[in-house]
Amino acid sequence: MIRAMLYSLFLIFAGLFPSNTADSYTLNAYDFSFKDIDGNDLKFKDYKGKVLLIVNVASKCGFTGQYEGLQSVWDKYKDKDFVLIGIPSNDFYQEYKDEKDVKNFCELTFGVNFPMTSITAVRGSDAHEFYKWAKLTYGNKTVPKWNFHKILINREGKIVDTFSSMTKPDSLKVTSKIDSLL
Repeated sequence: MIRAMLYSLFLIFAGLFPSNTADSYTLNAYDFSFKDIDGNDLKFKDYKGKVLLIVNVASKCGFTGQYEGLQSVWDKYKDKDFVLIGIPSNDFYQEYKDEKDVKNFCELTFGVNFPMTSITAVRGSDAHEFYKWAKLTYGNKTVPKWNFHKILINREGKIVDTFSSMTKPDSLKVTSKIDSLL
């Protein structure tokens, strides 16, 4: 907690995140990168100008059936300047320990073929820098309270909305917002 607060203060004093409004921050989502599920670099800058839907996922969760909806959304929009990225996380103790197991489960059970990262922390002091940035710039709505929390990012790399685990990825609430950004 103290480390996260010091980090936040450092970023504000360093001028990276002005303290007045979320609209005035200088970094955007395209400034971050992850390791993909195969261990290669997955750079968000490669998706610059596209709408992103970032979802923290877990293979052993009651919401795991949402993989089907995520794949449906990916299939519908992947040719329309849209990228869906799954971020496996064991923050809620419902993910396999090994990326190969995650990948096999997702591909064999749900036919998942959208980009996925390696297993990544999404909350707390160990959270990936993307999630720390999201919290600093958009607030607590970006902090996953459970698996299958969704963050929607516009073509400028700014967060425009979040959706809880209860909101299905292929719901009208999510797809109409994606449509409005495309």
